[in-house]
Amino acid sequence: METSIIDTPAGPVAVRHTRRTARTATILLHGAAGSWTTWLPAIEAAGGADALDDLVVPDLPGWGDSPADVSSLDAPSLAWAVAATARGLGYERWRVVGHSMGGFLALELAAQEPAATESLLLVSATTLGARGDRLGRFGLLRACPGLALLLVGMRLLAASGAAAAPFVRGLDRLGLLGLMLAPLFGRPQPLTVHELAHDLRPAAFVRAVACALRYPAAERWSRIRCPVLAVHGDHDVFVGADDDARLAAIIPRFSALTLSGTGHFGHVERPRFVASVLGPR
Repeated sequence: METSIIDTPAGPVAVRHTRRTARTATILLHGAAGSWTTWLPAIEAAGGADALDDLVVPDLPGWGDSPADVSSLDAPSLAWAVAATARGLGYERWRVVGHSMGGFLALELAAQEPAATESLLLVSATTLGARGDRLGRFGLLRACPGLALLLVGMRLLAASGAAAAPFVRGLDRLGLLGLMLAPLFGRPQPLTVHELAHDLRPAAFVRAVACALRYPAAERWSRIRCPVLAVHGDHDVFVGADDDARLAAIIPRFSALTLSGTGHFGHVERPRFVASVLGPR
């Protein structure tokens, strides 16, 4: 894949992309604990980047190779950056696949750009059931204890500054990070854990959760008009059937699917499922 740098209002975006052959792109949005590399298993399952046209895989501002002051970022500004990136590459429309926080942003993008957004595939989208702004001070712990616990860890890492990265990578070398993150997966995924050890951006993660807890999701997502398919694992510690029901009551063309034996990284644990939507239509 080719790498380009696109200037956006949220900062420069490093984006990997394949050959442009049409006006519609397939955009892959990573989660708050990763970067564009989290999509590599699905891309390989689809035949590799050389077999795919019109694929756009950015590092979101504040993550990976896209530097940004995360203190000023929120869901609308990140979604604007995604739209600017796609348009900077010459695309007028897009289909979006978003994992975890990337699914949250995909929904905001569809609300912002209803004419340009053709469809959404949400992979374990951490939406908090579209009620983050109504959870209250202790609501996150009740609604999503796994995310609340991870947030505590990320806050500690963010507070440790430059010491965070070598500490996390040390845990990975010792095999301890895999044990700590085991609840996120239906089965062990050592390569993904290794990638997360290098891609973690604790301050950006903390900011993303804080914004989600202020974001008026129910009002914003009721504007979405494209088809939305949400998939998540039956062992997902962040997403459950109650989230599906809440989203279905808000988003007009919403449907959901549960993947058996799968955790929070369905695009890694079940890459062939995601690969099926990456090819031409």
